[in-house]
Amino acid sequence: MDTPKPRISPLRQRMLDDMRLRRLSLKTQSGYVRAVRHFTQYLGRSPDTATVEDLGNYQLHLVDTGTSPISINAAIIGLKFFFDITLDRGGGWLFPGMNPVDPISTRQLNRAIHAATDAAGIDQRVSMHTLRSFATHLLEQKVDIRIIQVLLGHKRLDTTTVYTHVATDLLREVISPLETLSSV
Repeated sequence: MDTPKPRISPLRQRMLDDMRLRRLSLKTQSGYVRAVRHFTQYLGRSPDTATVEDLGNYQLHLVDTGTSPISINAAIIGLKFFFDITLDRGGGWLFPGMNPVDPISTRQLNRAIHAATDAAGIDQRVSMHTLRSFATHLLEQKVDIRIIQVLLGHKRLDTTTVYTHVATDLLREVISPLETLSSV
């Protein structure tokens, strides 16, 4: 006798369809579904009822429970897909400003960075430019720019390539194809 398949909620099915339409890999789909499932367990209700405050509290929960930065980033990316694509709530749900459709201002971002620095007990001065230094160091260590794009949360690779002009050590190591012709 066949065992019945577990019933999939319409919301999860819609997310699965959205991912399939975008031809996301099965591994990516699994990660996104896992992110939404864990958030739902934390929330204790349907994720489509979540507020910006719920999302912020969940991120703090992940930090407080010792979740690695890579895992936090993966969770955010999965939730971002769910809220932006499946629920069509794009316009800065993660970093809302005075207008919920626009991203936060530079001043609000600075305040958030300082609050996170204080909460983490970091005594060093940290600013938005710290992210640029982080990205530059990763580039100089030959980390693929697409990985840096994901770590910084950029939607477009063009945004991440801004950091490439700063990675001068990496540029010095590039050998021109014309230089190799003289040795032939």
